[in-house]
Amino acid sequence: MSTRRTKKKLSISIREHMAIDVCPGPIRPIRQISDYFPHRSPTSPRSSSGLGPSETACGLQGDGDASTSVDTVGSDSDDCTELGTLEFELRYEQATSQLHCTVIRAKGLKPMDFNGLADPYVKVHLLPGASKANKLKTKTIRNSLNPVWNETLTYVGITQQDMNRKTLRLTVCDEDKLTHNELIGESRVSLKRIQGDHTKHFHTCLEHPPPLPSPSTMGEALRGISCYLREWENEQLHSLEERGRLLLSLQFLPPPCGGDDEPDEDGGGGLCVGVKRCAHLAAMDVNGFSDPYVKIYLKPDIHKKSKHKTAVIKKTLNPEFNEEFFYEMSLSELANKTLEVTVWDYDLGRSNDFIGGVCLGAQALGDALRHWTDCLNNKGQQVERWHILTNQLPKSANHD
Repeated sequence: MSTRRTKKKLSISIREHMAIDVCPGPIRPIRQISDYFPHRSPTSPRSSSGLGPSETACGLQGDGDASTSVDTVGSDSDDCTELGTLEFELRYEQATSQLHCTVIRAKGLKPMDFNGLADPYVKVHLLPGASKANKLKTKTIRNSLNPVWNETLTYVGITQQDMNRKTLRLTVCDEDKLTHNELIGESRVSLKRIQGDHTKHFHTCLEHPPPLPSPSTMGEALRGISCYLREWENEQLHSLEERGRLLLSLQFLPPPCGGDDEPDEDGGGGLCVGVKRCAHLAAMDVNGFSDPYVKIYLKPDIHKKSKHKTAVIKKTLNPEFNEEFFYEMSLSELANKTLEVTVWDYDLGRSNDFIGGVCLGAQALGDALRHWTDCLNNKGQQVERWHILTNQLPKSANHD
């Protein structure tokens, strides 16, 4: 009898032993390790029914028309039913550099209040980026777990480069008047997936925010990896740091009766600079806003007469100026000039705060150089372009 037991013991492999729960009761297999790490990637393999695991669990179906593509994404975990779902649309208009996010509805949200309901709203912002500068939010729907917004939030000044590297984060929150607002769940979409001038429809399962790794609870190897990832992330955020966007228009107006190079006796030829608007400016005041205005110089400025200023727009991070300034000069003179544009936060009784700036001219790089060159090569035509403001103060700029 003992010999028979020994043979049975030897016949059990290590793999079979690890797959058996040895606690009292019936023998049952333990969960696989993959069950503890659900696939959250939208590109996870499809099941044989044509739907991904999250789509099968949520039971979501797209209702877009022929001109609207439908994308159903979510997680594989029980969060899909625990937190609720969110339906929205994204559209990028290349001609106007605008990104439209239409928040349609949410369903089956997690109750957050004592009455078993919630007061939900949706806020969106672009990653990476300062959340205060680019955060947009919908209205709040009171006492509902199935709110309908049908509200469009629009970002301006979004370039094709932004579409290739940024991610849109949509967060559903519960508004509380007496305490802090509570997060219900979030959804993230890489803007790479959005085609220009095409509406994409999304039906997503809300998820918990990704947890931050804690080095104190990890081994030496994981601790080293975590530190490396944090340093890399900080470096990336620093390299992508921006202080806002500025929409400028440039137009060289040739003299009405003279040649292309020299103005006539009555003048009239020169550079027309249009300061249109700013977007997603850095907040410089304690109220989370700024009081922005724009200064422009045309350097070198021997007689110190080239400075122009726009009006101050109070308490905003997305001001509209729509002001134009004119410099009378010939095309040959303009070719050797540099246009310095700086954005400032007005402060009463003390020095104004520098928000950001950009320089355009023959010595500039990237979009600034292309904008300047297009203006000089297309006389009489108005050329508009968005510029990313940097936190580097031009040497010739000073406080007022």
